[in-house]
Amino acid sequence: QVQLVESGGGLVQPGGSLRLSCAGSGPVYSIHGMRWYRQAPGKQRELVADITRGGSTNYINSVLGRFTISRDNAKNTVYLQMNSLKPEDTAVYYCNFDLVVGDGVFASWGQGTQVTVSS
Repeated sequence: QVQLVESGGGLVQPGGSLRLSCAGSGPVYSIHGMRWYRQAPGKQRELVADITRGGSTNYINSVLGRFTISRDNAKNTVYLQMNSLKPEDTAVYYCNFDLVVGDGVFASWGQGTQVTVSS
């Protein structure tokens, strides 16, 4: 019922910037954690950044100082601002929400958006 729709990926040169967004739609729900993962060819999926409902953030070391995760609770949306992009940032990026319904916690995933950093 809940769908996460991602946008903002694309092809950029090293040093460029992109802003990813992920918006939830469907019946009302309570969102706790919001996260961005990425998966590069031949590698396992890794957690890039997360943000709590209160705005506390954490990042993988390789993106510190370059990426910023933020959220708009009123819009059920999470963003990932990516600056100073490097070729090693190339991956499919997936958003993930933790949804609380009653006593249960459910994970919802976006469809993925491709980010390619290349000259």
